[in-house]
Amino acid sequence: MSTTQPVRTRRPGSALVLRLGASLRSLAAMFHRDQTHVSLHTLALARWVAIIGQAFTLLLVHFSLDIPLPLGALLPAVGLSALINLALSIGFKATTRLPEPGAFVLHTYDVLQLGYLLALTGGVQNPFALLLMLPVAIAASTLGRIWAVAVTLITLVLIGLLALFPGNLPWRSGGLSLPALYIVGSWTALTIGTVLVAAYAWTVAEDARRRASALAATQLALAREQQLSALGGQAAAAAHLLGSPLTTIAVIAKELVRELPAGSPLTEEAQELLGQARRCREILQTLGRSPHDPGHERFTRAPLSSLLDSLAQEFARPEVTVTVTVLAVDGTPEPQVVPVPELRHSLANLIDNAIRFARESVKVTVRPSKAGVTLTIEDDGPGFSPEVLDWLGEPYLSTRSEEGGLGLGIFIAITLLARSGATLHVHNNIRGACVTVTWPPNSLERASEEASHERRGR
Repeated sequence: MSTTQPVRTRRPGSALVLRLGASLRSLAAMFHRDQTHVSLHTLALARWVAIIGQAFTLLLVHFSLDIPLPLGALLPAVGLSALINLALSIGFKATTRLPEPGAFVLHTYDVLQLGYLLALTGGVQNPFALLLMLPVAIAASTLGRIWAVAVTLITLVLIGLLALFPGNLPWRSGGLSLPALYIVGSWTALTIGTVLVAAYAWTVAEDARRRASALAATQLALAREQQLSALGGQAAAAAHLLGSPLTTIAVIAKELVRELPAGSPLTEEAQELLGQARRCREILQTLGRSPHDPGHERFTRAPLSSLLDSLAQEFARPEVTVTVTVLAVDGTPEPQVVPVPELRHSLANLIDNAIRFARESVKVTVRPSKAGVTLTIEDDGPGFSPEVLDWLGEPYLSTRSEEGGLGLGIFIAITLLARSGATLHVHNNIRGACVTVTWPPNSLERASEEASHERRGR
């Protein structure tokens, strides 16, 4: 008994969608090496909203408002956009991030498709011409400068063509042609609005990207501090574990040296063995009591002035004198802190900056009081330039470009100190720059202790 298998056929529409999806994948592969910025899921969702809005508006105006529209020419353009969006959804995963050239192609298509619809419905006379700004805003907020400028220029050229060849605005009684002055005004408003929207969107997006990059640099600095801390702990543990075997080796070597008869050929080797064992013990003792990263002492409470003094010695310059002073107000004792990497790195940035640009002296003053703790770092250098003083704390704002810095020091210090509840203020004195850090009552001790417990838990 034979059975006949049903023949599976593909619909022409589905085959076209699959073929279009494969073509788009090939296009994306061509630009795979470029930096990606745009989430395909977000872009596709925005395009679905635009497609549904276009179809609804065309049908509403034609059938409900009784304004005749050339639907035979308009709806295929909307259908093509839906087909492209469907191909994107089928051909790519939702987590795909399009490269900039691929996103530029989609934004350009959206501008041209909307321009085509407007060209058949009155051009710049159509109130929906305002929607031309949307692809420009999305492109400016997600693409780099060159691609964003390209989309903006294409849109401006399209607006100019729509103003030169406006056509008639569809109306119930036939085509409606508005005065030339109105068309010029619409063209001017659309042009200015497009440029302003593109500039503002790109500026905001670029600022967000710069901040994200600066935060990544901060996290990298903290990760390095954590690695150094872990390495110091491992060194102390190795010194402790290897101490007993080396002691045994030293005892046996000493016995060999004492028991070997005079003139034995092994005497010299035994003495060398004893000397090397002693040298290994000295090296391990040095690892166990490193002055800069003393292992378990790293998480021991110490006065804030001691931490500041150790940082000043670490970045000291022979020609600059650094003084650390504690001025207690109303009898409040100096805070005892745990020198965790966050606190060390933030204060190190401020002290290093003051020492590098000081001429002769740097004054570091700690003022504990019932209202909190105030730390002041003053130097006698040139101070901060007036044009950037109000912008200090922004990422990648370097006031010493000749030094090759990235302008992240103050930003990292503010970011890390904010975790302990501190606020930072920068200004210029008569004799140089002054940085003031203020902590609310008990926040410095509490924050350092919590950070210490967190690291111990790891």
